[in-house]
Amino acid sequence: MTFDPMAAAIDWLDAYREEDLDLIIAMYADDATVHCNCVDSKIVSGANKLRHYWMIRLRDHPASELLDLNPMENGALISFATRLGAMNTLLSFDSSGRIVEQNFELSK
Repeated sequence: MTFDPMAAAIDWLDAYREEDLDLIIAMYADDATVHCNCVDSKIVSGANKLRHYWMIRLRDHPASELLDLNPMENGALISFATRLGAMNTLLSFDSSGRIVEQNFELSK
């Protein structure tokens, strides 16, 4: 990879904490998929669906402090606090640093 996945994960969390919807959406590849296993299970893909998903997520589950950050193959695992509790998300990036897949789940 020609970018730093750990820095990209921090940039993603910063955009989330700042509730910057446009920046969050810009971080995803055109064919990105989000798997959310938070309150219920859902899979979201496509720009319009991602925008709608994030509008609701920002409203209902804002992020706060970083809890942990670990490198993973082609990405990073980041843990952070929300109203629901500690949340983990695995961010997988393409070679240009855009998110191609994301998996959310509540920390156990």
